[in-house]
Amino acid sequence: MTGLRSGCAQLALPKLDEEAEENLFAYFRELKHWGRRINLIAKGAEDEEILEKHFLDSLTLLPLLGGEKPHLLDIGTGAGFPGLVCKAVRSDLQVTLVEPRLKRVSFLRHVVRTLNLQDTSILECRVEDEVQLPSNGGFTHITSRAVNEIKLFLEMCSRFAGLGVQVICMKGPKWEEELVGWQKSGGNEHFTLVSQRNYVLPDSGGKRHLLVFEKTAKKTTYQR
Repeated sequence: MTGLRSGCAQLALPKLDEEAEENLFAYFRELKHWGRRINLIAKGAEDEEILEKHFLDSLTLLPLLGGEKPHLLDIGTGAGFPGLVCKAVRSDLQVTLVEPRLKRVSFLRHVVRTLNLQDTSILECRVEDEVQLPSNGGFTHITSRAVNEIKLFLEMCSRFAGLGVQVICMKGPKWEEELVGWQKSGGNEHFTLVSQRNYVLPDSGGKRHLLVFEKTAKKTTYQR
């Protein structure tokens, strides 16, 4: 976990304590073990690449998960990125992980049991399932690494995002193009871009951009 420790320091992320490092190491070990049998991440990825592009990238979300009782909804979480990684280092964080593929759901449940994580819900469904995933779930933050377009993701989140709920889009280098497309579509009549954080992953140099939106009753303009 040395790479994660130094990566957090370089990105000015919260320092990992001993319990957090132990949880992440156990998570990483299970990911590698299960990945031999089911498709969780890209085949052939080196350990350092996994730690940076999946674990460290997920941890960039932590500074945005504030509030008294944060509850993160992670849509299409896959192998648990970013929601389960954040939970592994933040015991106070409540998370709801949504994943439609049974094999990945089985992996997620195994990790939750292995790490003895509390306040963690894993739903085997799609985001449209209002029975398993009701709109009034008490979420304070919503995110996803599985949905590519800002416009599509905000539309998808609309039924969960009451006033004050923050929708966090985790984007790569094409974020400006997507943002302009969203604005031109009239999306800023319903959501406001309230903040933005930018990171450069220390080993690969990959650029990451976290765009934070809130639902609004009137059209406003975000000033960079």
